[in-house]
Amino acid sequence: MQTEIIYKSILALAVFGITLFIAMYSTYAERKIAAFLQDRLGPNRAGPFGILQPLADGVKMFMKEEMIPEVSNKFLFILGPSIAMLTCLMTGAVIPWGSSITIAGNEYSLQVADINIGILYLLGVTSVGVYGIMIGGWASNNKFSLLGAIRASSQMISYEIGMGLSIIALIMTTGTLSIGEIAAQQHGGHWNVFYQPLGFLIFIVCAFAETNRAPFDLPECESELVGGYHTEYSSMKLGFYLFAEYINMFISSAVIATLYFGGYNMPFIGRFIQDPNALAIIGSVFLFCKIFFFIFLFMWVRWTLPRFRYDQLMNLGWKGLLPLAILNIAITGIVMWFTGKIN
Repeated sequence: MQTEIIYKSILALAVFGITLFIAMYSTYAERKIAAFLQDRLGPNRAGPFGILQPLADGVKMFMKEEMIPEVSNKFLFILGPSIAMLTCLMTGAVIPWGSSITIAGNEYSLQVADINIGILYLLGVTSVGVYGIMIGGWASNNKFSLLGAIRASSQMISYEIGMGLSIIALIMTTGTLSIGEIAAQQHGGHWNVFYQPLGFLIFIVCAFAETNRAPFDLPECESELVGGYHTEYSSMKLGFYLFAEYINMFISSAVIATLYFGGYNMPFIGRFIQDPNALAIIGSVFLFCKIFFFIFLFMWVRWTLPRFRYDQLMNLGWKGLLPLAILNIAITGIVMWFTGKIN
């Protein structure tokens, strides 16, 4: 029991460190990808090829003067970015980063918490993240911040419904709420995206809206709201909000890869490698390759598609994705009934 606790603590710290590192260098990757798409150089001064730019940005955030408006609610002003950062970090606990490894004869899972309601935990924690944005915008006592917070919260709540309904169809086909079990069921190339293509499309569009990424970045629409819900923030409080976006993008990519693209499973690799530990390590590398692909997709879409108007965004969520998600559930139920999977 004590060994298990030590192992889980080390794994949790490793996931925490990897998440922060990938989020930090996602900022660098985004600027380089944007520069490539726009025929520019991007960061190239801080270190070779600009690879030290994230460190320079971090030092700048820490060294900037911290300002809290006198008319703000100071406790809630500090609480807002803290909730946003905490909730996005908590979601990584239920993601299976690999299968299992054997150390000194004991088998350990590469998942911090394999709870049997992992999907409900994921949806619950991401729902709490709305409060971080809403509290920060309201506590600023700034009309532009409040408008940005209202936009963000209504957008996230609207698209959470479509995301939840798309996952219901996935739960119907897999028969479980455990993310670890869903990943294990996709062994041998039986990826859920082949059985739930419409559910995957709905989920990934909702993921763009949940992370406030373009073309769904209306909460931070500079042309209308100055800076959105974090207009009054500075120093690392602003850094928490900006960093939370990239952590959410990383976690969303991990969830998409796990739920729909097999997670750590690799088709046919078991024919060539028999060692369980080697398979676990290669599986983790394979999972991160999928994650990096979806992170690139997030960035590619941001610098390709124009921003929606707010009425277009809400129409897409309520009149487009919501009916499609309900239709997907109905089609899934009919197919399962005809194939004899349900009575």
